[in-house]
Amino acid sequence: MIGKLKGTIDSFGEDHLILDVHGVGYQVFCPSRVLQQLPRAGEAAVLFIETIVREDMIRLYGFASEAEREWFRLLMTVQGVGAKVALAVLGVMKASDVATAIALGDKTALSRAPGVGKRVAERLVIELKDKAPGYSALDADTLAVAQTVSENVAARPVAEAVSALSNLGYAPAQASAAVAKAVKSAGEGATTETLIRLGLKELAVQ
Repeated sequence: MIGKLKGTIDSFGEDHLILDVHGVGYQVFCPSRVLQQLPRAGEAAVLFIETIVREDMIRLYGFASEAEREWFRLLMTVQGVGAKVALAVLGVMKASDVATAIALGDKTALSRAPGVGKRVAERLVIELKDKAPGYSALDADTLAVAQTVSENVAARPVAEAVSALSNLGYAPAQASAAVAKAVKSAGEGATTETLIRLGLKELAVQ
């Protein structure tokens, strides 16, 4: 199996490129975000490859990092998610952002990918939430707050503070991070009002 290719970009298609490796042109399908970040035709590129072999085809999928390739594999373990949907998810989010969205239970973020509806987003969260924290860029305290809130087991002041910050327009990751820092500063027994005030203070300095 091909795991990595290094060559010269020959040409681009709508969802793929032709990578010339010592005179052999490999057709490699990539997430749209990866295609946009690659150099121009005629320049060198390196792609991490996932090879999928079926009875009627052999297809190569290319990624900018090993983490992206790993998430491509993980996404396809979920029922109803094939290569097309997995590519779409990685086309709108980096691997670490996919991990964060799943860890936070942020189905809205996942649903921005074409082909990912509410049911698929829910399955992604349910089936991959245990694997996601290891790939997320968020710290352990933030993830702990976010996960307890999404599972409806957070202390009432914490849940209310995260909800209030989210209603002010902050993303779930931002709200959870701010409240996590507020809890660390004010202590476990802090009131909702205190957590909101300290959370806003944290957000103001970002």
